[in-house]
Amino acid sequence: MRILPLALVLTALLGLTASIPARPVRAKTPHLPAFTAAYRETATHMLATGCPYATWAAHGRRFLFFDPAGGGRAAEVLGDLATATRIAILVPGVDTTLADFDRGLGGVPRRAPGVQARALHDLLAKRDPHTAVIAWLGYDPPEGVGPAAATEGRARVGAAALSTFVGDLRSRRPGATVTLIGHSYGAVVVGLAAKNKPGIDDVITLGAPGAGVDRAAELGGARVWAALAPTDWIRRIPQVRLFGLGLGRRPSSPGFGASALPTDGVAGHDFYLVPGSVTLRAVADVVLTGGPRHDRPGHVS
Repeated sequence: MRILPLALVLTALLGLTASIPARPVRAKTPHLPAFTAAYRETATHMLATGCPYATWAAHGRRFLFFDPAGGGRAAEVLGDLATATRIAILVPGVDTTLADFDRGLGGVPRRAPGVQARALHDLLAKRDPHTAVIAWLGYDPPEGVGPAAATEGRARVGAAALSTFVGDLRSRRPGATVTLIGHSYGAVVVGLAAKNKPGIDDVITLGAPGAGVDRAAELGGARVWAALAPTDWIRRIPQVRLFGLGLGRRPSSPGFGASALPTDGVAGHDFYLVPGSVTLRAVADVVLTGGPRHDRPGHVS
């Protein structure tokens, strides 16, 4: 385990200490202490865990929870949750582990939830500073393309955890809109979470093999959006659910009831949220305004 320079660790700890209010917080930011306490607790844990997680904390990155056990759990926050009026929660899919949270599966950054969330937040923040994006790895995704990836078992466990997480977030930021974004198998997680937790504003599925339901109307009243590129290999997965196997109807399929997001130029399954992607811009539109600009009369991309 690599040891961080003492000065870097002290800087991080001093920064965390400075972020704790020395007096009662004014009424306009009543939920800040709860978020600050979570950031401080997870940063302390990450510093004690060692690299690379200690480096993330030392550089001031903020996590609501962190657990390196097994495949790992984490939820990174980009933006200021205490003032955000629009919050997007990004849930990754198969094979994602904490070790790949930043580097991406196979060392490909565009596959990393931390990188994808940052790309989305960078775009959102240019248009509205009161936005926040959470990269949420709060479940154990299936490994590879084995039996677990062909069933909803892991997704149901993840959806229960996500529903609890959203409920807690709603209690702290009751006026904020919440958008759930699921990539690949993560779409099954967000679909089931929206079904379990009515009141989600928007559900976005990207390269989804399914969403845990057969119709958008089953997702708790949320507006539902789907993007599936012509070159995405997910199209080869059969749309079945039989004896517990299969993930059912894809959200992008006719009859599901989701609104299509543009995928022009998206090269494949892992390219929806790369900077410059037309899908990334459309996702940002949904988070900010409840619909992509390309659907509006007179819009020019």
